[in-house]
Amino acid sequence: MTSMEFDRLDVVEYADGRPVDVHRPPAGTAGPVPVVLLWHGRGPDERDVLRPLAREAAGHGLLVLVPDWRSDREDGGRAELLASLAHARDTAAQFGGDPDRLVLAGWSLGGREAVAVAIDPGAPAGPRPIAAVGISSSYARPAVTNGVVPVELLAEAPSPVPLWLVHGTEDDVLGPEHTRLLAGVATSAELLELPTDHAGTVMTQYSPEAQRCVPATAGSALDAGRRVAAVLAEAAGLS
Repeated sequence: MTSMEFDRLDVVEYADGRPVDVHRPPAGTAGPVPVVLLWHGRGPDERDVLRPLAREAAGHGLLVLVPDWRSDREDGGRAELLASLAHARDTAAQFGGDPDRLVLAGWSLGGREAVAVAIDPGAPAGPRPIAAVGISSSYARPAVTNGVVPVELLAEAPSPVPLWLVHGTEDDVLGPEHTRLLAGVATSAELLELPTDHAGTVMTQYSPEAQRCVPATAGSALDAGRRVAAVLAEAAGLS
């Protein structure tokens, strides 16, 4: 089943006034199902940008949560990112998800945060995500959530969770060399390079008129997004 055949979307709040899209799997999917928390990039409150990918991933039998967050906050978005993670763990079961099978994923800036949180050796007690997926990101700067520099940490010790890394070979916003750098030190990570640009990996295209990414119409971006959705499903333990 594909995202074109269903659209089961709820919008709830993960904090006061802060929305999160809840993309549920097709009706009749046996649960509880794995959960993917998917963080958007630097642009403030752009959860809508990830809707095409989230719908496609939900079609694989996943519960996909996509919160708004703002990197222009004084703390760089730290509090909102961590609040959305706590909310995902606390409420996933209400939507048929299994909080013990949570994959942390992100696109662009959100990708660095997802990987950094998942591999953090100083993370507070509690369940660690079962895997992390970084999409079209860079990993050589400190994450706002915890100060972890993924390239540096993974050069010193193996990742405590499986990692999947995706990047477009035609990305002129963050070139694929950024992900290749992390893959070079995290040698157990699964690396997928796709013939698309920065927006295409999340099934979108950049619109100068809207000054944001909008749902893609090009076949290459649609194909790339479908493959990324399959990666999210694989990371969650689904075939």
